[in-house]
Amino acid sequence: MKLSYLARELISTDRLAPQSWCAMGNCYSLQKDHETALKNFQRSVQLNTRFAYAHTLCGHEYVALEDFENGIKSYQDALQIDSRHYNAWYGLGMIFLRQEKFEFSEHHFRTAFHINPRSSVIMSYLGTALHALKRSEDAIKIMDCAIFSDRKNPLPMYQKANILMSLEKFDGALEVLQELKEYAPREGSVYALMGKIYKRQNMHEKAMLHFGIALDLKPSATDVATIKEDFKFDVSRIRLTQHECPCIVGSGTLRNRSVETWLGIHAAAPLELVFGPYKII
Repeated sequence: MKLSYLARELISTDRLAPQSWCAMGNCYSLQKDHETALKNFQRSVQLNTRFAYAHTLCGHEYVALEDFENGIKSYQDALQIDSRHYNAWYGLGMIFLRQEKFEFSEHHFRTAFHINPRSSVIMSYLGTALHALKRSEDAIKIMDCAIFSDRKNPLPMYQKANILMSLEKFDGALEVLQELKEYAPREGSVYALMGKIYKRQNMHEKAMLHFGIALDLKPSATDVATIKEDFKFDVSRIRLTQHECPCIVGSGTLRNRSVETWLGIHAAAPLELVFGPYKII
């Protein structure tokens, strides 16, 4: 609301200022209306073709619309105006990361990092690119720097846990995720990753508990599909009490219907709720 008010004030004060249209575009971008946001940023570029930030914002919207070709062009236009505009270097790195061109991605993230070495976000994605290049130890080091730089940013902690899991350092990954839960207690992806780690360790009771919590936090449809895919294992060996699993409530029913439905489809053994101790057997 504050940004919307500011944007309207800027437009009413000076409609010919490119910054006014950037503010308005950011309002629409936050509302996921990327096409309208792009039009506002393009208007800003029309008012001042030398405004590098407007070109970069156009690039962000093109990427959101999955128009990578125009996204790259917008970022390159920004860099032609200001070669130290790290936002554009970061944007190019993100495109190449999504295209799995990891060498290019690492180069662009590193350039952005050299310009702005304090950004935990840039460090996080640089670490992600390094991990994709099988340079996991370097990736962990840069993730540690990102965590130290900004403890309130959950991204590097989550990415570090992912890297540790891929290296089969499960205890280290769980330690990071336990700490991350303190900063992001309602982030379903944290619980989903913990469930995945417990599953890899054949600790199916804890895996099921954390997958259930992840689903209970109402993740996006894409995340739900991923969690359900990770959730596939034989529940015949699983015994969860009500104390262990908050998805089970007093009447012996599952509070989270998505868990019950999913298990009914994919369980290798029939699901039975036992009254009294409330166990799934």
